[in-house]
Amino acid sequence: MTQGTVLLQAERQAVVAACHDLAGAGLLIGTAGNVSVRVGEHVAVTATGAVLGRITPAQITVVDLAGTVVAGELAPTSELELHLGIYRRSGAAAVVHTHSPQATAVSCALDELPCVHYQQLLLGGAVRVAPFAVFGSDELAEHVWTALEGKSAALMANHGAVVHGPTLQAAVDNALLLEWACELYRNAASIGTPRVLDTAQQTAVIEAALRRGYGSTRRIEEDL
Repeated sequence: MTQGTVLLQAERQAVVAACHDLAGAGLLIGTAGNVSVRVGEHVAVTATGAVLGRITPAQITVVDLAGTVVAGELAPTSELELHLGIYRRSGAAAVVHTHSPQATAVSCALDELPCVHYQQLLLGGAVRVAPFAVFGSDELAEHVWTALEGKSAALMANHGAVVHGPTLQAAVDNALLLEWACELYRNAASIGTPRVLDTAQQTAVIEAALRRGYGSTRRIEEDL
């Protein structure tokens, strides 16, 4: 068994674990959605029709960046070109697509999810909504790639959400964050018109986060 094969098996299992976690959080329902991770020139991706909350390593298919199946017995997700296009256009190492309730609801009503909380800056700020197109189509993939430009998340009109990240865990975290942001917006909108953070406020948050190392654990500095 080669090291490459061992690594591929580990990544298949990681995709399975990510699917189970996302299903447990309510973001993946039944067969709706797909998850992938890139390993060099290969992509491990969920098979079409797999129940994601119960998916197994045998239901993870491996393809190359041209979409040719190189391992596995099941056809890959119908949204394969969406995943591959993101890998070709960015440094992403993982992609998550969901039909999660809050994100899908927002995708049915807005053209853009505005930046109402600074946590959204981790996704690139405001989240664009890609125009509707039939699932699995090249047209939909093109719309989503455009919506993702400069962002790590996008909504798909009347469909769902897609996020990517530099690691599989980061992509999972982004999917959870996007769902939270959509729910936050919906809750705020039920009370009144949500306030949106302007460019100056967003910049101030970014500067403060960089200065304070926000989001990372660190030791208490000892007095010298």
